[in-house]
Amino acid sequence: MKEYSTNKIRNVVLASHSGAGKTILCEAFLHSTGATTRMGKIEDGTTISDFDEEEIRRTISLSTSVIPVEYRDVKVNLLDTPGYTDFIGEVISAMRVADAAVLMVDAVNGLEVGTEIAMDYAAKFNLPRVLVINKMDRDNANFQKSLQSVEEFSDVRLIPIQLPWGEKQGFKGVIDLISMKAYKGKGESAEEIPAEYKDAAEEAHMKLVEAAAEGDDSLMEKFFENGNLTDEEVTSGLKLVVRSGGFIPVLVSAGSSEIGVFKLLDAFIDLLPSPADAQKAVAQGKNGEETLEPTDNAPLAIYVWKTTADPFVGKQTFFRLYSGTISPDARVWNQTKGIEERLGSVNIPRGKETLSVKVLHAGDICVVPKLTDTSTSNTLCDKAHPLTLPIPDYPTSLFQVALFPKTQADSTKMSSTLTRLCEEDMTLTWHNEPSTLQTILQGMGDQHIEVAIRRAESKFQVGINVHEPKVPYQETITKSSSAMYRHKKQTGGSGQFGEVHLKVSPLTDKEFDFTWDVFGGAISQSYSSSIQKGILNVMKEGVIAGYPVSGVHVSVFDGKEHPVDSKPVAFEIAGREAFKLAVREANPVLREPIMLVKITVPESAMGDIMGDLNTRRARIQGMETQKGRSVVTAYVPLAEMLRYTTTLRSMTGGRGVFTMEMDHTEVVPAHIAQPIIDARTKELESKKED
Repeated sequence: MKEYSTNKIRNVVLASHSGAGKTILCEAFLHSTGATTRMGKIEDGTTISDFDEEEIRRTISLSTSVIPVEYRDVKVNLLDTPGYTDFIGEVISAMRVADAAVLMVDAVNGLEVGTEIAMDYAAKFNLPRVLVINKMDRDNANFQKSLQSVEEFSDVRLIPIQLPWGEKQGFKGVIDLISMKAYKGKGESAEEIPAEYKDAAEEAHMKLVEAAAEGDDSLMEKFFENGNLTDEEVTSGLKLVVRSGGFIPVLVSAGSSEIGVFKLLDAFIDLLPSPADAQKAVAQGKNGEETLEPTDNAPLAIYVWKTTADPFVGKQTFFRLYSGTISPDARVWNQTKGIEERLGSVNIPRGKETLSVKVLHAGDICVVPKLTDTSTSNTLCDKAHPLTLPIPDYPTSLFQVALFPKTQADSTKMSSTLTRLCEEDMTLTWHNEPSTLQTILQGMGDQHIEVAIRRAESKFQVGINVHEPKVPYQETITKSSSAMYRHKKQTGGSGQFGEVHLKVSPLTDKEFDFTWDVFGGAISQSYSSSIQKGILNVMKEGVIAGYPVSGVHVSVFDGKEHPVDSKPVAFEIAGREAFKLAVREANPVLREPIMLVKITVPESAMGDIMGDLNTRRARIQGMETQKGRSVVTAYVPLAEMLRYTTTLRSMTGGRGVFTMEMDHTEVVPAHIAQPIIDARTKELESKKED
């Protein structure tokens, strides 16, 4: 692939609900511009974007693909993102390095939840936006209805710059409202607008000219004087209003039939900013914030937005070059990790292909193989000019599963594999839960977790079983009690002897406190640490249901020792057994984690959400309304929230979101606690038998 200078590059993210046609539109662009000899099909697994075996199996995009399209001596880097909500992290990473967003809508279904979410994120990143109403050749396609569905949701005005030439089976091409010409098929040649569309086109053209005039005061004056503007002036004004976010231009296409593809590319090149014209990136330097100039002679600044592990080609690192240039064999400084990396070959990605280049100019996107330590969200720069680029905010992953290795060999590789998966995907996290002794993986939903597990098996050869995670309950006491235990063992030779008297009482501000209150030397204080060790071991294992004990004060106040047979191990056993007896007499209870939950849903779903929360033992703390959405704050036990991600999505059609954080613990009601204790006791007994 040839080199492209900064002003000849467009970095455009394609984002929408799943099934709006992003991947096939990329196929149409590649085929129409001569980059491929035939269009791939999703059902055949032959598309350039969806090359991963899991994507082919599921027939949906699971990760972002980079598809560079060369047209009019410009390279448009299309970032084809997944539309399924579980993979929103991929969309955020792509928007982080894009200079504009193309939001797509299915002409039959209109605005869907995935596109709503994409529009919200594009606004957060302050990206210039274009709306494409795709699949205009489908039965029941309706341009006006689809446009209206987006207008009702969008805070920004939509302005059509194209009208469809026909609809459904009669969709022939597009009517360009700037040049006031009609373009059949791909859009290679212009012709006069058919008479039946002339009036609608004239009316839409005047609205478009007015919108363009708003972008520039001099154009506004000229418009008031002459009542019209030239095509060049309209394009110039539109470019300004689109880049400022004042309007969202609306285009039409049918990707699978390759209708309107060249006019889409024309609009991307004419209206969307190059890296030189886009909002400038800001990085943290030695002396505070620095604005990065997107030029070849500026200090080197690279943001790593994606990494993948491939069993055949190894690790692939995708980055955007914000300033400076890069050549093969360059040495760069990883400012995030404080290490130097050597870049081998520098390539332009196109799906799973890589096309080598000699120089990469500021603003471009590329991939380099086999960087050892660099991971997603790292900044690469010159060691002499350190810079750190900001990392976007990713949603908190709240869908948890417990993982178990299938074999002993898998257990040795599981931790390193999970770490690599989480390095690649910023919405995946894992940790070991000490209270349940489980390995917990957190993701955005069941599909997200399932794909991660399949990747662990296919790419890292690690077998993993998935279970629902256990709730990290705690055992505690509600009153004071005393107990004694004598440990006596005589087996010939020296025996073992130790007797401990202790008292337990509830503790509210600490997990554990231990005091030595033995007077008169009944037991030597040298045995204090052994008794404490025995107690702490029981606290880890639990007394009534095998959950950790917390919130207990222990006072050892009496005991007996033997001049010959008393040993530390005897007092450790006596302390342990005395503590168990005391806890059982101190009215022990289970405590459970209570989460502070904030749920944001459309107002229409509010009644269902409130009814559902009541079944989850929730205590509502407050309700408010923000931009037509209702926000509920509540305290809910963690045990009731383990699969709430899936429930909320189905109850709100994917429009509901929630955040959740640990707030405090509370006593589990007795009628709920007893079945938990019984189940846990049965589980522990079966383990002993095994």
